[in-house]
Amino acid sequence: MTKPRILVADDHPVMLAALGGILDELGEVVGVATDGYALVEAARRLQPDLIISDISMPRMDGLEATRAIQICAPQSKVIILTVHREALYLSIAFDAGARGYLLKQSALAELPKAVLCILKGERYVGADVAGREEWMSADRDEALTRQL
Repeated sequence: MTKPRILVADDHPVMLAALGGILDELGEVVGVATDGYALVEAARRLQPDLIISDISMPRMDGLEATRAIQICAPQSKVIILTVHREALYLSIAFDAGARGYLLKQSALAELPKAVLCILKGERYVGADVAGREEWMSADRDEALTRQL
């Protein structure tokens, strides 16, 4: 089995370095971006299997970038890795096309499992994210109604 090609986006160099160590065991990191525009361009050019992106980045946030990636690299699966645990961000991320959502504080423990789930075509929501149960259930529309 070939290693998945992974693109990573975060505007914090320390986080990028930490992710590199984790991701080297899970796949081949083919690119790094430090803002949303660079992420979209790299996704278009590299066509990675998996993208791991922060939400809060300069020039274009990770949620807008995820929407754009659905057009320029639709086969790329996006995992949002963030400090935002609120259910609203989770809803927006999945509506934008993300397949996974987890918190940076649990990345070391959860990222390997999240990557495997996403690559199998499943969704993944981190254990500490608000609204996790609703999004992991089969009826997404009902979960959205409850959040509103």
